[in-house]
Amino acid sequence: MSQRSLRSSAPRLRGSFGPYAAALAVAVAALTATPAMAAVPAPPPVSSNGHADTGADTGTNAHANANAGRPADIDPEAVEAEAQAATAPREYKGRVTAKTGLLLRDKPTRGSKVIGTAAYGSIVHIFCKTRGDNVNGNDRWYLLTDGTWAWGSAAYIDNIGQAPRWC
Repeated sequence: MSQRSLRSSAPRLRGSFGPYAAALAVAVAALTATPAMAAVPAPPPVSSNGHADTGADTGTNAHANANAGRPADIDPEAVEAEAQAATAPREYKGRVTAKTGLLLRDKPTRGSKVIGTAAYGSIVHIFCKTRGDNVNGNDRWYLLTDGTWAWGSAAYIDNIGQAPRWC
């Protein structure tokens, strides 16, 4: 496509933007008309001895070469599963023990605004714990993630399983 036909197909703008719009149209046409770059081939894999692996089997077990330098008793799938479990967020849960229901607040204080309630015996999902106002000798508060982010006093929540992490 010639430069002249690009200029004629570009919309005409009044004022001082006309030359810039035409130049932009030419640049866009040049970029979109350029063929895509060919994919760059990946380098050949390197074997445990530091030489490029040509893919030819030299009579050795290929699986043994892939695991060279690793202790024989380590299972790669088990290592991967353990790494995923370590990075996955833990789920902490608790059961509400307040007979009249647990007041959920916008801050970990007794005087903060009540934004909801959790019924007696219900299971709540806990994100983390922090220190706040003392309630019946307990200054721990849990940040709950049930529908809305709200704080509940740990004095009225029994942990199910592991205690939550600190915020």
